[in-house]
Amino acid sequence: MPEMIAITETLAIDERELDETFVRSSGPGGQNVNKLATAVQLRFDLRGSPNLPPGMKSRAEKLAGQRLTREGVIVISADRFRTQEQNRDDARARLVELLQRAAVVPKVRRKTRPTLASKKRRIEGKKHRAEVKNRRGRPDLE
Repeated sequence: MPEMIAITETLAIDERELDETFVRSSGPGGQNVNKLATAVQLRFDLRGSPNLPPGMKSRAEKLAGQRLTREGVIVISADRFRTQEQNRDDARARLVELLQRAAVVPKVRRKTRPTLASKKRRIEGKKHRAEVKNRRGRPDLE
């Protein structure tokens, strides 16, 4: 049975949709840095994923930015840690975090009109300010 990676309570992606490649890391590793491939490059075909709704896909494309290829594949590189397993978990966590942010539907802004009272307050404020500025002029000699 394929393992599912939970994004939200109702959404999950199949682990088989992820493609992980291990490469040599430029990060920490001590004497092993030039011998072991500890960095992970995680690829997730966003446009080809059958488990994500279309609205979420478009929001995820915007959030991914430069991590998204022309083909619609999200590429996440992780080399913060010394072990393959930690870097793998880090890359997956970053992908899940990105998809969770994309799952949030932005609230639709509805235009509102200013109330009559707020219009009156604004006009009163303008009149008061104009009065203050008028008093700064030269005094009348009459």
